[in-house]
Amino acid sequence: MASVASLRQWLFRFGRDEQSPIVLTQRRIFILPTPTGLLFAILLCVMLLGAINYNLSLGHALVFLLAGLGVVAMLHTFRNLIALRLTPGRAEPVFAGEIAHFQMYLENTHRQPRRALALAFGEHASVSVDVAAGGQALVAIPCPAPRRGRLEPGRITLTTRYPLGLFRAWSYPHPALSCLVYPQPLEAPLPPPAAVTHTGQRHGDNGQEDFTGLRLRQSNDSPRHIAWKAVARDAEHRPLLIKQFAGGVAEELWFDLSLVPGLGLETQLSILAGWVITAEAVQIRYGLRLPGREVRPDQGNAHCDACLEALALYGE
Repeated sequence: MASVASLRQWLFRFGRDEQSPIVLTQRRIFILPTPTGLLFAILLCVMLLGAINYNLSLGHALVFLLAGLGVVAMLHTFRNLIALRLTPGRAEPVFAGEIAHFQMYLENTHRQPRRALALAFGEHASVSVDVAAGGQALVAIPCPAPRRGRLEPGRITLTTRYPLGLFRAWSYPHPALSCLVYPQPLEAPLPPPAAVTHTGQRHGDNGQEDFTGLRLRQSNDSPRHIAWKAVARDAEHRPLLIKQFAGGVAEELWFDLSLVPGLGLETQLSILAGWVITAEAVQIRYGLRLPGREVRPDQGNAHCDACLEALALYGE
């Protein structure tokens, strides 16, 4: 078994490609006839036997012409992959149960375009792309993300049957690709303040008692704090302004794994993920406590991503 594994490792290059870009050399490209190609070869043999039996000169010429066409097609199929450069891109985080898309840049350094390239992870759905002569192309390869954690899709199957479909050439590049898979959020109302592990009150600029002025609206500001009267005076040219207060109190929520006891770990993490998304949507400062990990209360897209990342990687 060890010798078979070593043979597969040497033959198909199943190891990860640490260097970038990945260049497809002759050793990394494999080619075999397709079912259509096998049928084409059988047909040529039958035609050759008929030409020999009936001593048909034109029959011999036709057989050799078609055979030469097949050889040329094999050469062009192989050249459609040779020296192609692959550079891995980034992958956006997704929630469990969704489809992750891994970016891959394809660079063609030759003067001939690369046609009908198909890329897929294993047996999953493939995407097709053409790369112009001396150009580049960006393709997003889909991969299911059934579970939370860090998803590593593995090797890519890059295939082509161009130009006639008589041969299939393929390669197995294995770039360093990964993405975060967040727990699938479960819709659940935020726990009441009495049920959270800590409800803090802080004094500062986000209070609701004394009006202190206006400032430009930011992307994470709540629409209910917009100074509509000030904007209405010059709605066409004035930017959206936010009312600022001081001297009040603002609530902070802590989300803890112990708040959802008696459930499976994945369900607990999914509920916490739902709370994080809900708290971010209603602009409440929130923190996250997990065994061995704590994210201090804050709000904003970066804070939301940090909490979801902590949930995704919990236990790994």
